[in-house]
Formats: sequence, C-alpha cells, structure tokens
Amino acid sequence: MKQAAVIAMVLLPIGAAADMRVTFTEGAPKDRFAITNTGTCEIGPATLLIDLSSSAGQLIFDTTADGAGVDVFQPVELVAGAPEVESTGTVLDGDMMLEVTLRSLRPRVTIAFTMDLDDQQQNSALGQTRVTGAEINGATVSVTIGDSTVTGRFDDSAAADIPLSACLS
Repeated sequence: MKQAAVIAMVLLPIGAAADMRVTFTEGAPKDRFAITNTGTCEIGPATLLIDLSSSAGQLIFDTTADGAGVDVFQPVELVAGAPEVESTGTVLDGDMMLEVTLRSLRPRVTIAFTMDLDDQQQNSALGQTRVTGAEINGATVSVTIGDSTVTGRFDDSAAADIPLSACLS
C-alpha cells in the first residue's frame, strides 16, 4: 500500500509556474536592478520594461555629468546574466524607462544592471542622490511574452513581483 501511495504522489501533476522578482538596491557609487526567475520554468523570449514614471520619488536615470541628475552619475551597464539578454534599449540622462529584451531566463537565474538613479524631490529623506524603498514605491515592471503583458509594482521594500502564467514542462 505504501508503494502505491508514493507512486501516486510522484505522478500527481505539480503546478509549474513562471514568476519573476525585480529588486532595486541603492549603492555607492552604483545602484542595481536584479531580475530573477523565481519560478520553476524558463521565461522567454520576453520584453521587460522598468518604468519609473509612477515612482513616489519621481526617479530618473542619471547617466551623464550634464543634465537632469545630481552629482554622481553612472551609465546603465549589464553586469550579470549576459547570455540571457538579447538587447537593452538606450537610456539617456533623465529617462524614466529601461527596456530589456530577454532571450530566455532560466529558473533561479538572475540578470543584473548597475546604474545611478536620482529622485527629483527637493526634500527627500536621503537627498536626491540616494534612493529609498519608499521613493521607488509605485514604479512598475511589465513583462511581455507574446501577446500577453503582466505588470508588477515596486513596494516600500524596493521589490516588484510579477506572477506569470503556468508553464509547460
């Protein structure tokens, strides 16, 4: 009887999911976005769009010494997961969006970008050169796979979860 129960448990379909988590980490001199497949199946090809326009701190990319940002600046640079990335859009100083085209994103694999984000508030908690979780709160991350788009929103912990559809194994 025990063998039959074990075999039945093994044969039961287990829901495989494709999920993504995007985190922002404030750093000096470079900030960081990490995009992780937290699900159990491969994601992609897909397009990912990080949109800061609805962030509480009115965040912008500070990519050059001249322009919209304050003091320190850093260009957007892919620092992990290059084999997973097809392309990245151009990000200019003062832009609020980063678009990334993924070839695929395998389970538990992370791609990461460094850059500098600044807020545009006159009286922000840490000054305009450093970003808190409360300031990125409200920014969105959209993932488009085929004709389907799913959007997640950053919270005070500077993370956005994107629940994608179940996947086939």
